[in-house]
Amino acid sequence: MLNGGPLGVLTAKGPASFVGGVKVREETEVEVKDAHATLDLLTELGFRVEFTYNKHRAMWALDGVVTVTLDTLDAGWFVELEGPLEALPEQARSLGLNPAKALKDSYSVLARKHIAKLAGNPSKRPPPARDRP
Repeated sequence: MLNGGPLGVLTAKGPASFVGGVKVREETEVEVKDAHATLDLLTELGFRVEFTYNKHRAMWALDGVVTVTLDTLDAGWFVELEGPLEALPEQARSLGLNPAKALKDSYSVLARKHIAKLAGNPSKRPPPARDRP
């Protein structure tokens, strides 16, 4: 659940596969008017929040065909391209990205790895989200 408070986006993601170095997965997204009520509803249906992480997102259109997304997480900055499968490798290279070096992990896996790494070095832990500018 992407919580933009009070609005949100609920996303269901299918399993990922890789085609020519490009991650492919079915996603179904629904905009919700009240993220908190939606989370309450999901809890009533038996779902529970297992893990949360902060993400800031900026999006651009590239040639009107591909969406370029810059996501900023505590674990780093990540670029995601979405569009027709046949266009993605060439568009990635046009941005100086190498599709062969694309990360395979999901954001939740990257965030968990980052937290585990910081657990061994408390001086590098970021402040809680509520204390950030």
